[in-house]
Order: sequence, then structure tokens, then C-alpha cells
Amino acid sequence: MSNKAIINADVKKGTINKNIYGHFAEHLGRCIYEGFWVGEDSDIPNTNGIRNDVVEALKNIKIPVLRWPGGCFADEYHWKDGIGPRENRKRMVNTHWGGVIENNHFGTHEFFMLCDMLETEPYVCGNVGSGTVQEMSEWVEYMTFNGESPMANLRQENGKEEPWALTYFGVGNENWGCGGNMRPQYYADLYNRFQTYVRNYGENKIYRIAGGPNVDDYKWTDVLMRESAQHMDGLSLHYYTIPGEFWTGKGAATNFPEDEWDATMHKAYHIQELIEKHSAIMDKYDPEKRVGLIIDEWGTWFDVEEGTNPGFLYQQNTIRDALVAGVSLNIFNDHSERVQMANIAQTINVLQSMILTDKEKMILTPTYHVFEMYKVHQDAAKVALDITSDTFKVGDKEMPQVTASASKANDGNINITLCNVDRASAADLTIDLRGMDVNQINGRVLTANEMDAHNTFENPDNVKPVKFTDFQVNGNELSINLPSKSVVALTVE
Repeated sequence: MSNKAIINADVKKGTINKNIYGHFAEHLGRCIYEGFWVGEDSDIPNTNGIRNDVVEALKNIKIPVLRWPGGCFADEYHWKDGIGPRENRKRMVNTHWGGVIENNHFGTHEFFMLCDMLETEPYVCGNVGSGTVQEMSEWVEYMTFNGESPMANLRQENGKEEPWALTYFGVGNENWGCGGNMRPQYYADLYNRFQTYVRNYGENKIYRIAGGPNVDDYKWTDVLMRESAQHMDGLSLHYYTIPGEFWTGKGAATNFPEDEWDATMHKAYHIQELIEKHSAIMDKYDPEKRVGLIIDEWGTWFDVEEGTNPGFLYQQNTIRDALVAGVSLNIFNDHSERVQMANIAQTINVLQSMILTDKEKMILTPTYHVFEMYKVHQDAAKVALDITSDTFKVGDKEMPQVTASASKANDGNINITLCNVDRASAADLTIDLRGMDVNQINGRVLTANEMDAHNTFENPDNVKPVKFTDFQVNGNELSINLPSKSVVALTVE
């Protein structure tokens, strides 16, 4: 088989929600502290305690939404511990992540300040596992009520006169696991109760996200949709790409064998099946697709780097991670009629990060560069794309060697993103571009010679996008040679 694609530039298939390109920042390891937050007294250049270089880098990829404070941390987080004068805030032990002291210096006010600096939407995750209905209700009141009330008065005493705008609110996290080890029927009842008191104050309208399934727990989705669909706007799904065994050895982030590259690609592609099967259940109860599928934790998860705290989940980021990101985003785009948000885990220094820091140093990862290359799809019109590809096989499993997305920007340009997941073989691809005249094509490619190529503090630009010209245009037919292990972005004018 040869690799062929047909793109109908004049046939729109809905809109790719920009929030598919969302991010996740948990109080875990060095994501918040040393990542985003260094404090006002730090020698690292900052604005009100938040690192300037991190903000500048994330603004460049147009981060649309940021999920906080967890993750597992959300269901042990009590928001009142993180407000008021910092020297008076309660210190706690982060029992989920490393057993370290959490001083609560980064709380609600700091998070909204960060979102303002990033020009991004906040997504707050509330505490169902160890919290109360009153606690959650008061947090929403504190953040969004414009008027006189106990929580609004408290917010004003802490220096914020006007309420914040808050759209996205998660009612618990992973309540099948670290958020309470609940049965779906029990969580559905709790969800219905808690969300009742997540009020819409004034003109602020909350998009309520229910804690959804872990990987292929289809029963969870069925129960939640049956019992609670009328009370939710979104249902979450969590899936991590892990080549090894979760509890005994996930595999190394670098210096991994060839078969772990292959296993990683196939594990990443599995999210396609998960989306399709969970969506089919959602369609049964919500045929109009009002409820969004919110993939608010996804990405690679490997063994931690040697010599680091195992509870900090710090891992390097290679061209392999870049391909996982590209393949996943292509799949999310393809299912954008149901997938309305995704939040890669996590933004800085944890799991599949955009950014790694070491004191004053900061580097951008290959995954960051994929998000920068793909940002053109945010809120763009998805156009009709039909692709047939050679298969990439591992044992009896197979997936397409080449995956793609195509969208139309407001200026009429067509943006195409392509991934070749084969670690050893290039791929020739022919694209028939219909419904437009081709005047000019500009391309970039992210690839590397070694399958674990990555950026370091000593060599921060080892893996980065470069100009791509290995294509030919004949009328409206485009012939492309995709290098092995590559992500390619093309703009057709």
C-alpha cells in the first residue's frame, strides 16, 4: 500500500476546539514550585513570584486552558489553606507526591494571576474525595460571586475586589482511585449532590465536568451518563501512554530499546479506540453530543530520572514524546465533535512536560515544539480529510504509519500536520488537495537521528523544528517524503 490522502479544503467538518491544546499543572514535584512559582524574593526574574521565562514560553504556544490544582492533589486540597497572607498559610504534607511539605504559597489568587499573565482560561478541580459540599460551594462563591456574601467579603479582604471569571470546574478527580476509591454508582450520587451547589452567580456560567473513567472502564461511563448526564457539561477521561508495566517498570525515558519505541507508539494510538468506545456510550444517552469528552490527563509516563524523588515524576522528553503528542493531537482533532478539551500532563518538570527547569535555567522540550507547530489548529475549521496509510506493526497489533490533521484558518490557508511513527523508515505521502488553488506551501519538520534525542541544559536546541522542503507540487497534488520519526507541519496558501 502507498500513503495517500485527500483533503477537501471547501468541506468543513466542524471546529477544532482550542481547548484540545490545554495543559495541566498539579501540586506535584517541581511543577508549581520551581516551575511556575519562585516567589517574589527569588533571583530568577519573576513578576509577583511567577517566572517570566516560563510565561513567555507558554504564551508563544497560546496555551488555551490550564487545569489546577490536581490530579490526586485536588482531593486532598482545602482551598482556604491557600488564601490570605502567605506567612499565615497552613503547611501540609503532600501525601500523594513525595511526602514533601506544601506551604500553600501558591493558591487561588496566585493561580488566577498566573492565568491572567498567560492569557489563558482557568480550569479548577474541586475536592470531592476529602472535602465537603459546603467547602466546594464556598470556593465557587469566593471566586465568582459579585455582591455581598461571606465568601465575597473574604475575597475582598484578601485584595480582590471584583470576582474572577471562571468557566471550567471539575467536581472531583479520579474518584475511582486516588479521589476516594468509589464505585460509579456512589460517585454519580455524590456528583449530583456536589454539583447542585456549584452555583452560577450573576453572568458567570460554570461548565461542570464530572470525573469520568480510567482507561477502558466502560461501565463507569455508562453509569455516569445514565445517572448524571443531565447535570454535567463534560465527562473526563484519563489515559497515559506507558510502554511497560505501571507498578513494576514503566520503561526509561531515554536509552530505551527499539521495542519500547514501537510499544509506545501503539499504546499512544490506543486512545483512538478509547475515544470511540466511550463516545459510543455517551451517544446512547446524549445523541446530540452536548456533553464534551474532556481528556484532562494524557501523555507519556516513564520511570523517573535516576537520582530524583520517585514521587516527583520527573522524566526527560525525547523525539519519541513528540511523536506521542503529535499522534494524540491528530486523534483528538479527528474526534473534535465529541472531544472538547484535553490537558496534557504536565506543563513543567512532571511527566510529559513542555518545559524543564533547573534553578535559573529553562529548556523547551520536543513536546513543546509539537504544541507550537500545532497551535494553528486552535479554533480552526476542521476540513474533510481521508487518509490511507501503510501499517506500523508490532506483533499482531498494527496502526497507521502516518497520521494527519487538516484545518482551515480564518485567512483561508490550510494547515496540515503529519506524523510518521516509524523509527527507521521514511514515508512517501501523496496528498490530493481539492477545493482550493495552491499558490505557496511552507513547511517545518521536527525530527532527529537518534530515537531518544532530547534537549539538555547544556544543549537546549538539539531537537527543534527546522524548515522542511522535501515535497513537490504538481497542480493540486502534493508529494511529500516524511523522514522517519518525524512531525511535519505544512501551511498551504
